[in-house]
Amino acid sequence: MLNDQDVERALIITAHPDDLDFGAGGTIASWVQKGVDVQYCICTDGDAGGFDPAVARSEIPGIRRAEQHAAGAMLGVKDIHFLGHPDGRLTPSIDLRRDISRVIRQVRPQRVLCQSPDRNYQRIYASHPDHLAAGEAALCAVYPDARNPFAHPELASEGHEAWSVAETWVMAGTQPTYGVDITEFFDLKIAALRRHVSQTEHMDDLEERMRDWATVQARAMGFPEGHLVESFLIIDTV
Repeated sequence: MLNDQDVERALIITAHPDDLDFGAGGTIASWVQKGVDVQYCICTDGDAGGFDPAVARSEIPGIRRAEQHAAGAMLGVKDIHFLGHPDGRLTPSIDLRRDISRVIRQVRPQRVLCQSPDRNYQRIYASHPDHLAAGEAALCAVYPDARNPFAHPELASEGHEAWSVAETWVMAGTQPTYGVDITEFFDLKIAALRRHVSQTEHMDDLEERMRDWATVQARAMGFPEGHLVESFLIIDTV
């Protein structure tokens, strides 16, 4: 496992705006504090999201992008790559793998964090079909696509040289191996989530829900009572 101090760049890959803030907001804040250049790659614009029927569907992508930029700013993240695939219809297609591989080659991260491709029956909301597709495509992009100079030859033609990601963190899976203590970053995580107004404005219990889940993860990972944790499966992908 890499030490955070040895990671110059990290790339977070998710299906929708807000996924990464729900699953890893505290962890991201901790990395930024340590000087890691964190960037986001979001596969869709979240155009199937939102809860207000008075808002035109055509306005949702712009709203969700702006919200993610605002949430990223709360955690110290500026660079966000939106791939623009359709929300609710994401598949781990060759096109999605190519698009994620392009961003990996552009960012050249030592660490990637992505969603789990495996359905979690204890946390079914974490296993939205788009999440599973984004996780599968991200792992395929990490290995073998982004590192193979002969995969997606159009990327080489664009000047994007092959890149091997040393370490991949998977969130929302069933077999986490490592917990990040986010106790001191929990308020930042909530503040970032609140920037996703179209998704969280109606959630009066957002903080309670997030605290409860972080407490469950802390206990599962063996942290002392009172600590809040986000947990991950860490894979050596060097």
